[in-house]
Amino acid sequence: MNPNAANPNAGQRFANGGGLLVAGTTSDAGKSVVTAGICRWLVRQGVKVAPFKAQNMSLNSFVTREGAEIGRAQAMQAQACRVEPTALMNPVLLKPGGEQSSQVVLLGKPVGELSARGYHGGRQQKLLGTVLDCLAELRGTYDAVICEGAGSPAEINLRRTDIVNMGIARNAGLPVLVVGDIDRGGVFASFFGTVALLAPEDQALVAGFLVNKFRGDVSLLEPGLDMLHSLTGRHTYGVLPFRHGLGIDEEDGLRVSLRGTVRESNVAPPVGEDVLRVAVCAVPLMSNFTDVDALAAEPGVVVRFVDRAEELTDADLVVIPGTRGTVRALEWLRERGLAQAISRRAAEGRPVLGICGGFQVLGDHIEDEVESRRGHVDGLGVLPVRVRFAREKTLTRPVGEALGEHVEGYEIHHGVADVTGGDAFISDGEGHPLDGCRVGQTWGTHWHGSLESDGFRRAFLREVAAAAGRRFVPAPDTSFAALREEQLDRLGDLIEQHADTDALWRLIESGAPQGLPFIPPGAPA
Repeated sequence: MNPNAANPNAGQRFANGGGLLVAGTTSDAGKSVVTAGICRWLVRQGVKVAPFKAQNMSLNSFVTREGAEIGRAQAMQAQACRVEPTALMNPVLLKPGGEQSSQVVLLGKPVGELSARGYHGGRQQKLLGTVLDCLAELRGTYDAVICEGAGSPAEINLRRTDIVNMGIARNAGLPVLVVGDIDRGGVFASFFGTVALLAPEDQALVAGFLVNKFRGDVSLLEPGLDMLHSLTGRHTYGVLPFRHGLGIDEEDGLRVSLRGTVRESNVAPPVGEDVLRVAVCAVPLMSNFTDVDALAAEPGVVVRFVDRAEELTDADLVVIPGTRGTVRALEWLRERGLAQAISRRAAEGRPVLGICGGFQVLGDHIEDEVESRRGHVDGLGVLPVRVRFAREKTLTRPVGEALGEHVEGYEIHHGVADVTGGDAFISDGEGHPLDGCRVGQTWGTHWHGSLESDGFRRAFLREVAAAAGRRFVPAPDTSFAALREEQLDRLGDLIEQHADTDALWRLIESGAPQGLPFIPPGAPA
């Protein structure tokens, strides 16, 4: 369809500022990618749109240009909108530090650690005003704001303090679209049950449903969709087909198979004679595992996550990624024999790369009275680096040079590295060290996202291939930024081709339809 023909006012401001909350029947139903897809569909019609997620629990985060930390999913959605991400788009970020507590990041800055009971017991509700102010500011600036919920809106044990699902929808008057993942089964029961467990005032905002990850002939699904409409009085706004490789910048790494490829991506054939095998240690509380996406995007590079020492044997490069628990990651590496295997690799001159927390574990020792509060802890001793954890978090977007190539990244860490030997990994281009350390074929850096710099990534892979004795040649034309844009356009295509965009437009413009029926039993208001 021609969206501008269907919506002649496309590119003009929605009356009173358009808005929508994309909720899900479960976590991982596809809220993040559907939100991004709607954003890209709208921006291609000339709509000035922004993403928003009031509260995000994630170890995958990003640093905005003003030095604020937000969830990577919202940064990705901002890219779908073709706007710069800001702290307004994710005012509350929770970064788990264990089973019972999380670091609370408010408007991009850490404000302390709280247990789940302490957060839901009072702190969360106090943040509602801040969250609503941020949303109001975005709605006053943009034509439309597409909001993402968290988990399920039917988590009735958390409804009283909810600030991310129906709590914000009711306060801001947002229509709600519920996404369900049919690939995991039970989608009709999930749709019906989600509505039926909401209070009448919340049900009145739930406009309808969106089926995600459907495989097969849609006509076979239609009888169920018709029955769902007769039972709930709500339409299904689209059925999105299953597509490989669209799970970009998820909220955490828990759903990444330790022995699967990154993003279910198809590995392109190598340009040279050999492939390059990359093993990523799946450390506890792994953060920003998206750092290796740029490696997986290279033709002939095979990336897998591992948790056993024997899985490092045939790897040409071992990556120790970032982690929210550096000391815990060290213990895990030692318990599994990975630490010894990494140290042996380094001594043999076989390539190892540590990123952020992974860089810290490679050092001589760590002084940590902040994250683990364990005091002095011996590192792997592979790099001549001493790390001290500071209470103030480093949040920057640095630029430099490495291996003769321009490199950009972002820093998110409490650990401060004192490099006592070796060579600087990243410099300012004039010979002055900026970050990291290199000894032989072992590298360490605090910079996340550095491998997204195409020239640097190719230079780094050439060094890895030479050290590994592989006849691997980096593709000369791989652009990670262009691949990301293609991915976002594919999300926009899914919405445009498989959703009822006319109805979706009316929903964003005018809110939930009037007179939606109440589905018993409901929940207390």
